[in-house]
Order: sequence, then structure tokens, then C-alpha cells
Amino acid sequence: MALIFNPDTHSGQFFQSVEAAGPSLGIEAVQTPVHNAAEIERALASFNGEANVGLVSMPDSFTTVHSDLIISLATKYRLPAVSWIRSFAAGGGLISYGVDLPDLYRRAASYVDRILKGAKPADLPVQQPTKFELVINLKTAKALGLTVPPALHAQADEVVE
Repeated sequence: MALIFNPDTHSGQFFQSVEAAGPSLGIEAVQTPVHNAAEIERALASFNGEANVGLVSMPDSFTTVHSDLIISLATKYRLPAVSWIRSFAAGGGLISYGVDLPDLYRRAASYVDRILKGAKPADLPVQQPTKFELVINLKTAKALGLTVPPALHAQADEVVE
């Protein structure tokens, strides 16, 4: 499994968690740091034709900005690609799983309201995301010759057909 990320952002920190979990899942995680569009192209091209390779686009602003390029190259090189943001799967990636951004924005509004009413930001508790969404692109799965397990399909919040 290739993990594509920009090392100048925080997402490189996620690699350690993925690398630690890899052996128990029977996968080897390979870091693929990129700094620009040309490096994205070279990185994905290097996996062309290899069997049992998938791509995880790590959560950072760089990969989000370049998600259309990552999706088009993953399609070109027939790499199953997943990311954290809904628009990735909606735009042609295989799967996205991550926080529900509209839910985060709604919850942030209550914090703004409390601050405007006089609460000190330092006194407000830190909140973790509580709502996550799974989006599966069946059209992409079919193009890659993959079958989405019924159990995963049933858990999806949205299915792109």
C-alpha cells in the first residue's frame, strides 16, 4: 500500500500508525512523499503494473488540493485509491472515509456563539469529531475489476453508481 503525502504538512505523522498496523493486516505500507504535481505523477507511475497495490491519499491540504490529479493518475494506472474527504470518492476515487465536515462546521458554530456571548476560548473543552462518513464509488470499483463486499456496501453513508 502506497501512502502519498506532502512531508511539509502534518500528515506524515499518520504514517507511523499505518506502518504499525500493517503487519496485522498483511500489508506493507510504503511512504511516497511528494512536493509537487510532477512528483505525484512519478510516484503513481512507479506502481504501474504492480500487483496488489493500493493508494491512500493522506489527510493534508496538499493532497486535497491535488485530489483531481491523484484521482486521474490512479485511474490511469489502475490503482485503487482512498482518501479522507468525501469529494475524493465522489470525484472518481474508490473510497473515502473521514470526518463529516458539515457536521464539524455546525458544531463550530456553537463555539462561536459561546465566545461571542463572553465565554473564554481557553475554558471551552476540546471536542473530537463524532460523525464520520464512508463513501464508496461503485463505478470506480467496477472499472478496477473489484467487488465491494456486501457488508462494506451496507455500511456506506453514500454509494456513487
